[in-house]
Amino acid sequence: MYFFFKRKKHTNWLIPTKKFNSDWRKLISEHVIYYNSLSAEEKLRFEYKIQEFLLNYKILGVNTKIEILDKLLVASSAIIPIFGFDTWKYTNLQQILIYPTMFNENFETDGEGRRILGMVGNGYMEGTMILSQEALHHGFKNESDKKNTAIHEFVHLIDKTDGPIDGLPSALMQKQYAIPWIDMINQKMEEIYQKESDINPYGGTNKAEFFSVASEYFFERPKLLKRKHPDLYNCLEKVFNQDMSARNLKPSIINIQRNSPCPCNSGLKYKKCCGIV
Repeated sequence: MYFFFKRKKHTNWLIPTKKFNSDWRKLISEHVIYYNSLSAEEKLRFEYKIQEFLLNYKILGVNTKIEILDKLLVASSAIIPIFGFDTWKYTNLQQILIYPTMFNENFETDGEGRRILGMVGNGYMEGTMILSQEALHHGFKNESDKKNTAIHEFVHLIDKTDGPIDGLPSALMQKQYAIPWIDMINQKMEEIYQKESDINPYGGTNKAEFFSVASEYFFERPKLLKRKHPDLYNCLEKVFNQDMSARNLKPSIINIQRNSPCPCNSGLKYKKCCGIV
C-alpha cells in the first residue's frame, strides 16, 4: 500500500491540447445524464474539464482492472459539483484508487467489516481518494435513489478545501450564510432522527456527512429536493452556483407501476414521489 500512497505533488498543471475523443463522448452520453442535460456550449466545457482532470490526476486500480469508463465516471463525479466554477482545481487531491468492491478500515476487500464504499484520505493518505468500483458504477446506473458515492466523496474534498471536513464549505459559501446553514443542517438532521425525512439516514451521522448526502440528492433528484426541501435546495443552489432544477434530468426508471413502492426508498408510492415530474 505504501507504493500507492507515496505521491508526487503537482508541479505543472497540464492543459488539454487534443480534441475530445468521440468514443469518450459516446460513453458519457450513455452513462452520465447530467452531461445530457447540458447545452451544446456547456457540453464542450464539460468535455474539456474531463480531459483536464484525467491529465492531472492519477486513477489507479487496486486488484481490479481499470477501463476508460471507470476514469470517465470518476472525472464526471469530480466535475459535476464544481461545474459552476470555471477555474476550480482539487488542490488537495493527487490520485484516486479504485478497489473492486467494498473495503474495511484496513483497506481489505476480503476481511471483516467491509462496509466502506469510498473515503477521502488523511495523514499518510493525504491527497488520496479511494472508491469502490461497484459503487462508482451504481451511482450512475440508478439515477432515482439520490445516491452517488463518488460525488459524495468529491463533495467531502470540496468541504476539506478550507481545512477540516465539517459540513461548512467555506470555500464556496459567503461568510454571512454560515450560521443559517448550520442552523438548517441541525433542523434537517433532527428530522432524520425523528424519521420524518426522505433524506438518506446516513446524513444524520454528522454535519459533514449531511452535506455530502444532501449534495447527492441535489445532483441526482433536484426537482424532488426543491419540492420537498425548498430551503435546503436554495442553499445548495447558492453553494454550487447551479440551478439543478432547471436541468432536464430524466431518470431511467423501467417497469415501475404508479402504485409500486418508489425505488428511491422513500417509503411512498412511486406516483406520490419520483413519479411526480
